[in-house]
Amino acid sequence: MPDVTPPAQTIAYPAPGSRPRPPRDPALPPHVIVLFGATGDLSKRKLIPGLAHLALSELAPDIQVVGTSLEPLTDDEFRAFAKEALDRFSHRSLTNEQWEHFAKRLTYVSQGNGAEGLATAVGAAEERLGGSAPRLHYLSVPPVAAPAVIRMIKDANLVEYSRVVMEKPFGTDLQSAVELNAGLHETFDESQIFRIDHFLGKEAAQNILAFRFANGLFEPIWNRNFIDHVQIDIPETLGLDKRAMFYESTGAYKDMVVTHLFQVLAFVAMEPPTALEPFAISEEKNKVFRSMLPIKPEHVVRGQYSGYRDEPGVAPDSDTETFIALKCGIDNWRWAGVPFYLRTGKRLAEGQRIISIAFKEAPRSMFPPNSGVGSHGPDHLTFDLADESKVSLSFYGKRPGPGMKMEKLSMQFSTQETAHAADVLEAYERLIMDAMRDDHTLFTTADGIESLWERSIPLLADPPPVKPYPQGSWGPNSIHQLVAPNAWRLPFERVWREKI
Repeated sequence: MPDVTPPAQTIAYPAPGSRPRPPRDPALPPHVIVLFGATGDLSKRKLIPGLAHLALSELAPDIQVVGTSLEPLTDDEFRAFAKEALDRFSHRSLTNEQWEHFAKRLTYVSQGNGAEGLATAVGAAEERLGGSAPRLHYLSVPPVAAPAVIRMIKDANLVEYSRVVMEKPFGTDLQSAVELNAGLHETFDESQIFRIDHFLGKEAAQNILAFRFANGLFEPIWNRNFIDHVQIDIPETLGLDKRAMFYESTGAYKDMVVTHLFQVLAFVAMEPPTALEPFAISEEKNKVFRSMLPIKPEHVVRGQYSGYRDEPGVAPDSDTETFIALKCGIDNWRWAGVPFYLRTGKRLAEGQRIISIAFKEAPRSMFPPNSGVGSHGPDHLTFDLADESKVSLSFYGKRPGPGMKMEKLSMQFSTQETAHAADVLEAYERLIMDAMRDDHTLFTTADGIESLWERSIPLLADPPPVKPYPQGSWGPNSIHQLVAPNAWRLPFERVWREKI
């Protein structure tokens, strides 16, 4: 597919040296950020643009970024790579002066230089910050490479005063997750480990907590007595984007469902935490994971888009799914009997990220058969997890005019309509800041991820065969039998209203 680069936006960064920065939070001293996998796709698309924004804003402390990967680059070559990444993928335009301000904070060391070379590069970065500084090791590497990176950090004597951010997927099954956790805990304490899920860093995901627990209108009806079913639907139009080796070892379920969709499900389904603090929220999420019923293969549709096996690096007989839809349940008092439908995949009709809560329909006995009540399905509360966070509540209302004709109406809200729209951080920026603050609220725990892999055992042991689907569709036709008698919310019956 052709690359579609979003238009750059001008952001009012303070010009370097133009005015004093406000006093820093004492909990946020200067940091050295060690970016493993610094020349990879995630680094190029998200991490380098995010770090540039933090370095130029008044949100983060002073930082030095030490990039490291297998390529034998010089500092200037890595800066050229970062500049290209910013020009191509950043949503915010930088002036030449701002770029120079950020570029001075970038250095590079090849992993071929070993632990000694890494220690030297990090030590030099600390000196530029005025002495010893906390370190944030960001592992933007596949799960198979993580143990070697952890050993290098240990051999370089860079464990103390450090935190480590682990990218998804965290393991590929229960055994690998347990082994990875055990290996991590040989070097790092659990309090130093941040297992990242960038979906939970989005404003819309966090808004679920605010919506549920700050409003007396919705929490009393947030249960099986009023909610019919829930959909979490994250289709993508993108393909493999040169990640065939990674994708062949994971597929849609391991890449997206365990690490993203189930995490979002926990925000929707969790009980009220005792406080908005990391342990309380993590414990309530883990209770949801422990209450999930095992994923039955007969409740799963796996698909593979036409042409996938012709992609470079893909086996000609590959059984890897590029699409998955499933039904799961939560066996507790609040959610017993309520189905949760999850769907995600590559090369689908639209790129969307929604959570849709379908409420039980009201009795229709008082309305005539041709009134329109029920013709558009149940009322829905919809959260859009895109960067421009949106919430919509649909309901039946009377059509103006004679008679009692009903049609679907909606009330909508977007963060772009508020006076604080400019304060929205992108997901990775927010989560990097949280890791520097030592705030685990939006990160997953060892117990939580192992619980999810345990519930996945039946599916991973006996996956249904993949079914082909055309590129640009919504997946295999059997997804409609999976969700029956309900219907998939996407494609929408209406569009989001845009800010005027």
